[in-house]
Amino acid sequence: MVALTATASLYAQEQEQDINEIFKLGVEARFDYLNQAVDGNHDVAGSGFKARYFNLRMDGQISSKFSYSWRQRFNRVNSFSEFAQNTDWLTLTYKPTQNWAIAAGKQVLMIGGWEYDRAPIDLYFCSEFWNNVSCYQIGASVAYTTNEGNDTILFQACQSPYDTTSDSLDYYAFNLYWSGSHGCYTALYSLNFMQYAPGKYDKYVALGNQFKFGDATLQLDLMSRGPKAEDLLFDNFSIMGEFSYLIAKRVNVFAKATYDKIGSSAVAASGLIPGTEITRVGGGVEYYPLGGRGNRDIRLHAAYAYNFGNNTNLYGTAVGKGSFLTVGLTWRIDIVKGITTLIDKHIAKRSAEL
Repeated sequence: MVALTATASLYAQEQEQDINEIFKLGVEARFDYLNQAVDGNHDVAGSGFKARYFNLRMDGQISSKFSYSWRQRFNRVNSFSEFAQNTDWLTLTYKPTQNWAIAAGKQVLMIGGWEYDRAPIDLYFCSEFWNNVSCYQIGASVAYTTNEGNDTILFQACQSPYDTTSDSLDYYAFNLYWSGSHGCYTALYSLNFMQYAPGKYDKYVALGNQFKFGDATLQLDLMSRGPKAEDLLFDNFSIMGEFSYLIAKRVNVFAKATYDKIGSSAVAASGLIPGTEITRVGGGVEYYPLGGRGNRDIRLHAAYAYNFGNNTNLYGTAVGKGSFLTVGLTWRIDIVKGITTLIDKHIAKRSAEL
C-alpha cells in the first residue's frame, strides 16, 4: 500500500535537490511479532514473527528539469511477474517551470486522506478500505504548485484499480487532487472516478484533514463512495482518525479509530462487500533511539487494535471480535550517504597518518 512518501510530494520535492544528485539509494525494513485472535481464539497462521516490509528506494535528479523515483518491495517476490507487481512506483517527472510538473509511469493512485497518504511501513492497523484498494497503477499526471508552495492541484489519468486481467477491455481512473498547507492545517482532498464496467464509474470524495499544534497531531479522514451522486451520502463510506503526541523527541504515543460502512451501492470489484459495518479502535507507542538528534532511522513499536461489528468479506482483514497485537523494529539506511561517509573517514584517516 502508500505512502505517501509518494503523493503530491513526488511532484514538488525536486525543487530543493541539487541537479547532481542523480543517484540516491535507500533500504528500509520492518520486522514484527504478531499475535492475532478472533473472539479469543488464537489465529496461528496470522501470528508469529513476520518480515512485514523490505523495500528498496532509488531517487535522482537527472537534470534541472528531469527526475525519477523508484520503490520496490522484496519481502514477497518469487517470480518476475511478482517482481513487476511489487514495484510500487517507477516514475519520471518533468518540470518545465517551477510551478508545473508532468509525470508518467507506475504511480500512486491519487486518493485523498492521511491514512492512505502515509507509507505502509509506518502504519500498524488500518481501515477496511485501505486494506483493499489497489493503490499503485500505471498512468500520467500533471500538477500545478503555487509560487508560495502551499497548494498543489493535480490531475491524473491512470489504470483503474478495478481493472482485472480477465476483462478484454481496459478500465481507467480519473483523479483530481488538492493538497494545501495553511498554518496548523493541511488538507489532502480528492475527487475520483474509478471505472468498473464499460461506461460506469465508482466515485470517491475523499477529505483528508490534519491539524498540527507543536508536538500534537490530529488526522481525520472522511471518504464517501458510490456509482451515483446520491450514493455518496451515508451509504458507503469510511471515517479514519488518529491522534498522536511526540514526547521528548524520542517517544510517540497514538490512538486511532476507523469505521467502514459498506452499503448496497458498493462495487464488487472494490473488495468492499455490502453489509459490512466494522470499527477498529486501538493505539500504540513508538520509540526512536536516535530521536534526540532528530533521527528517525531506527524505530521500535508496539500497537494493539480490537474490531467491533461485522465484515461480510470472507477474505477481509478486519474481522468482528478480532484483536491484533504487533511489536517490532523498523530501520532505514541511506546507502549512498553511508558509503560516502565511510570513504570520507578513510581518506581523512589516511591523510592524518601521512
